[in-house]
Amino acid sequence: MELLHGRPASSAGRLDKEMRVYDLLDSLGIAYERTDHEAAMTMEDCMEIDRILDIVICKNLFLCNRQKTRFYLLMMPGDKIFKTRDLSPLIGSSRLSFADAQDMEKYLDITPGSVSVMGLMNDTQNHVQLLVDRPVIESPLLGCHPCVNTSSLRLKTEDVLERFLPAVHHDAIVVDLPEYRDEASV
Repeated sequence: MELLHGRPASSAGRLDKEMRVYDLLDSLGIAYERTDHEAAMTMEDCMEIDRILDIVICKNLFLCNRQKTRFYLLMMPGDKIFKTRDLSPLIGSSRLSFADAQDMEKYLDITPGSVSVMGLMNDTQNHVQLLVDRPVIESPLLGCHPCVNTSSLRLKTEDVLERFLPAVHHDAIVVDLPEYRDEASV
């Protein structure tokens, strides 16, 4: 793995949804670095990617309420422990759970392991509300997948919030999730 600047030189062997991410970022004038890698299915898989990008890749969770009438994409630090019970009262939602892969593909055109803020470009009807844990907002850079889990991007957080999100007609709700030192403290 190596750190590369900008889009791949060729689209050969790459999915259209990945190339659409690069097209949009380039059209918005958003600079980014990229690394290509084996499929990263877990946060543990992302550890080496984090080292190459010199950041912690965001943990991106696709959630829904019990009735499956509201969908949320939560961005949080990759090394932070998440408990659904902590988030529900912060957004005034009934009990939250992980949304299924079919809804992920339907609304964001992504599959498990590839969840990313970049998927919001495919949510043209605004079915998904973006939630961002405050430490992500406060970090100058963020890491995410370009709708596939075989590449990872490093972008300026400011560019994502102030240029990408308005371009895809989404906004972010900032939440303050608690920090857990370890599982024993829960």
